[in-house]
Amino acid sequence: MFDINQLSSMINELQNKTKEMEKESENRLFNIKSGGGLVSVSANGKGEIVDIILDDSLLEDKESLQILLISAINDVLKNVKDDRQSMALGVFGNIGALKE
Repeated sequence: MFDINQLSSMINELQNKTKEMEKESENRLFNIKSGGGLVSVSANGKGEIVDIILDDSLLEDKESLQILLISAINDVLKNVKDDRQSMALGVFGNIGALKE
């Protein structure tokens, strides 16, 4: 039988877990190196780029710098996205446990 109180409880628990996940995600830092460490890009859990480190040797090779920078940024943002999805799956997986 459908229990509205149980549904309400599950929704509240989901909201709380989601807020916890967002807070935890904001505090995470992701770092990717490209070109054997010539480019390093860091992003926080919100997907904001917070640091870029470039080897001085790349300053004379604009094309290589652009390619390595694009690659590193795309990789770090993918890591952030994958982490968010993993955390979301964990939250939704916990909902099943709440029903039992």
